[in-house]
Amino acid sequence: MTMELRNSMKIVLDDILKGKERVALGGHVRPDGDCVGSCMGLYLYLKEQYPDVRTDVYLEDVPEAYRIVRGTGEVKTSAQDNDVYDLFICLDCGDTQRLGFSRPLFENAKETLCIDHHISNDAFADHNYIVPDASSTSELVFTLIDEEKISLHCAEALYMGIVHDTGVFQYSCTSPETMETAAKLMRKGIDSNKIIDKTYYEKTYIQNQILGRALLESMLIMDKKCIVSVIRQRSMEFFQAKPSDLEGIVSQLRQTKGVEVAIFLHELSPQKFKVSLRSKEKVDVSEIAKYFGGGGHVRAAGVTMEGSSHDVINNITARIALQLKHGEEQDTEK
Repeated sequence: MTMELRNSMKIVLDDILKGKERVALGGHVRPDGDCVGSCMGLYLYLKEQYPDVRTDVYLEDVPEAYRIVRGTGEVKTSAQDNDVYDLFICLDCGDTQRLGFSRPLFENAKETLCIDHHISNDAFADHNYIVPDASSTSELVFTLIDEEKISLHCAEALYMGIVHDTGVFQYSCTSPETMETAAKLMRKGIDSNKIIDKTYYEKTYIQNQILGRALLESMLIMDKKCIVSVIRQRSMEFFQAKPSDLEGIVSQLRQTKGVEVAIFLHELSPQKFKVSLRSKEKVDVSEIAKYFGGGGHVRAAGVTMEGSSHDVINNITARIALQLKHGEEQDTEK
């Protein structure tokens, strides 16, 4: 999408905030770097530039690594279901179900806004700024606020979000605009190396142990085009790991030479799995996730599925095989 087209879609934050006294921000369950970065970046900006607006941010527990971002101690982790805000801003969330505990606040709000880059998002709010080819929701937040008024702490949050959803500027979603945005944030005086090291690369001992287990027990399938790994509840208990400790495992699996798709299953309860999908070039994993009720991006998506791990893997690989076959047929026609 061209910058001109993106700008034509852009909502004007000033107009939407006009007359609002109470505003709530919320992101998806199990918040990742972009979710935390976009929520906190916008939260800090609103607190600084719109002091008369009472702003609250709602997220599940913020992972320890992301707490270097200013204001994370003010995040609300529970909500009064009957509370009514003038405006609820939903960030990095493909549908209302993904809001988790803050969903009633979204539904009760007098007005709603969604800022997102998931291709599966069907524009469910009153106002929507959805750009599927944007690197991250944090990049989109940057385009909606006044660059001159971005503080150091706001810049740190947005930079972290961009770093995480681009895999430190490695993924195909990284555009020239993404790099330009990152450069502008760096000029605010942020310690970019520290943000990358502390929030993206640094792992706790438990995270390294559970990653090791996932790699050791992984399998190559589909003529080595696909790698799959499963972490069960008993392993989580053994390592005393939290769901946030699993972040980055599927991306590491995807790095395997010769592999097109990585599938990572995290057992939530007996016969129920959170499935993370990553691809390199040929497979649209968002299409597969959406088929089973999930969503995401072309190269990174997720879905929750029920059944045995074998059933889940078989169902997903059947959809992968269809796409690979279709791609091969198209190549033959050329």
